[in-house]
Amino acid sequence: MNSDGMNRDFTTYYDQSNREAAVKKTMLGVYSWMTVALLITAATGLYVASNVNMLYSVIRSYWLFAIAEVVVVIALSARAHKMSSLAAKGWFVVYSVLNGITLSSIFVLYEIGTIGYAFLVTAGVFAVMTIYGYVTKTDLSKIGSLFVMALFGLVIATFVGFFINTPGYTMALMYVTVFIFIGLIGWDTQKIKQYAYAQADSNGALANASILGALTLYLDFINIFISLVRIFGSRD
Repeated sequence: MNSDGMNRDFTTYYDQSNREAAVKKTMLGVYSWMTVALLITAATGLYVASNVNMLYSVIRSYWLFAIAEVVVVIALSARAHKMSSLAAKGWFVVYSVLNGITLSSIFVLYEIGTIGYAFLVTAGVFAVMTIYGYVTKTDLSKIGSLFVMALFGLVIATFVGFFINTPGYTMALMYVTVFIFIGLIGWDTQKIKQYAYAQADSNGALANASILGALTLYLDFINIFISLVRIFGSRD
């Protein structure tokens, strides 16, 4: 083999190693920040639920917190790439706190055993699907697009539920929610991995990729968890 061939092989090997390292670093950041966010949400929810006056204040102002939560998550999703790393992390923490506030009532409405069981099931399902999304060679973009379309349908169905509001309809929405977000976990994981691989040479592009990835998977996890709490809670 001539020197040019050896140089090309070395360059290819180095590039591949660099990209794989970028993927591992990004995914480690994703799972680390997702875990931090879940802990913040849980701690906030427990703190609010343990304070009766604070809980009543949250219930009275629920829509205010819910709207603030939506505004923050939309802004973070849209602007994270233009934020400094510190700002993106800060807003992710703010969102985690707001989510903990709005979810605090579940610690009052449902038994701790139900909540714990729902968390364990969610964690198990999440682990299986995110590992699958990471290791599979199958392109999940087509099925992922179908899940996104189903998600839009779920949003519409949820809005309709405000007018129907029957136990059967609500429970059906919970099962559909679980199904959709389980599917999204695999696709979202694959997207994050592919993005990190493609942008390995761009430190700027990857600066906040871990935060955006953590936010995406955090939302998948939370939606499954809440739905399972309501499903399991209905059986108590």
